[in-house]
Amino acid sequence: MLDFNKGAGLVPAVIQDYQTLEVLMLGYMNEEAWEKTQKEQRVTFFSRTKNRLWTKGEESGNYLELVEASVDCDNDTLLIKVNPKGPTCHTGSRSCFKTDFNQNFIFQLEKIIDDRFINPNESSYVNKLRDKGINKIAQKVGEEAIETVIAALKESDMDFINESSDLIFHLLVLLREKNIPLVRIAENLAKRHHK
Repeated sequence: MLDFNKGAGLVPAVIQDYQTLEVLMLGYMNEEAWEKTQKEQRVTFFSRTKNRLWTKGEESGNYLELVEASVDCDNDTLLIKVNPKGPTCHTGSRSCFKTDFNQNFIFQLEKIIDDRFINPNESSYVNKLRDKGINKIAQKVGEEAIETVIAALKESDMDFINESSDLIFHLLVLLREKNIPLVRIAENLAKRHHK
């Protein structure tokens, strides 16, 4: 149960992209904003400057769709995982926090590949590869794996980085073709680690 009394009726809400795990913003909620967020499945804050409830995206259309929320151990902070519908920051940036790049870009890439599956585009490499079928996608993963090994043994570090990137990209396409999200691989690796 959230304790709104500690912060004079407000609790901080850390907003995180549910897929990339990138921290997008920090806002504050009162009890009414929290209830509205749960009811409408869109994140609503209490704006301290406007002194009213404020649903993120109410003017821009860049809503934050609620995926899941958890309360910290002191019951006075929320971690809210969202599906962002457009940029989160008022500047047009994906996140309100300035970073050189999203360290979890691999999950963002998975999202891009998923979009290519859902919204096919003839000029997209993903769709051209997909049109050739799962055998070709699997073959491409094998080819990239061999090229990665060769680069590791005989070529420069940059060649190895490029070949590793190709391997991971094609593996993501194969995972999507098999309808297995990357998080399932992470969960499996975590289970193995704990054995």
